[in-house]
Amino acid sequence: MSEKLQKVLARTGLGSRRELETWIADGRVSVNGQVATLGDRAEPEDTIRVDGRIIRVKAEEDIVRRVIIYHKPVGEVCSRNDPQGRPTVFDNLPKLQGMRWVQVGRLDINTTGLMLFTTDGELAHRLMHPSNGFIREYAVRVHGTLSEDKRKAMLDGVLLEDGVSRFDSIEDAGGADEGANHWYKVRLTGGKYREVRRLFQSQDLEVARLIRIRFGDLTLPSSLRTGRWQELSEQEIKPLTERVDLKGKKYTGLYGRARLRHQRGDKPPRKPRRNPYRR
Repeated sequence: MSEKLQKVLARTGLGSRRELETWIADGRVSVNGQVATLGDRAEPEDTIRVDGRIIRVKAEEDIVRRVIIYHKPVGEVCSRNDPQGRPTVFDNLPKLQGMRWVQVGRLDINTTGLMLFTTDGELAHRLMHPSNGFIREYAVRVHGTLSEDKRKAMLDGVLLEDGVSRFDSIEDAGGADEGANHWYKVRLTGGKYREVRRLFQSQDLEVARLIRIRFGDLTLPSSLRTGRWQELSEQEIKPLTERVDLKGKKYTGLYGRARLRHQRGDKPPRKPRRNPYRR
């Protein structure tokens, strides 16, 4: 039984599925000595290389998943390397051996708050996927107040450049009596680029400050200062993996099936050899 190549590689923590698809398209990945292409699949006995280096792929049940909450400050970019030399969200993360931190979504340079990072690229992919419906909650400070008509428009849906966006809820969080600045808490399940800011801008309201305070059931700890991280326990990670159906059951997936077959003593069916002279 084969699996998509980018899915197999994502489990190693090399990156997210999207990032690894780019690597495959760029010709950086090979399977059994042949440069891989998008759409290729891998089998248990295949030899996979990235940039010429053999990748040791683990069974899903053998993976040690790490997840951290990071309190992103203003001024950091969500990139591993910034051409302009600006600080990145990866600069303050704990160092890893043989793995990489994969970010779950992005925040723009002027947005602060909760970000998630994991060593499991497949988990990151599923957490980001819209079909899993993770709520993102933000604290937003805007200039002026929100009229009932504008509130209704953002709840019903606004046509932006990349489609219709809407808030699931808008909660008044207080502000100055004269209405110069006002705080709101908003929730949405989308993850489009600068979606919160653009929704308010569509109603002629300028966002002065934006803080992500929640992702799914995880909230930004009040004690976690900007630029600091906090690792989740196994008990805190489990609801995330169960929510996205990534339970790591024994003998599931490509490499789990291979192990079970080996223990039974079954021999895998041999692939028919290709005649090199046949076209």
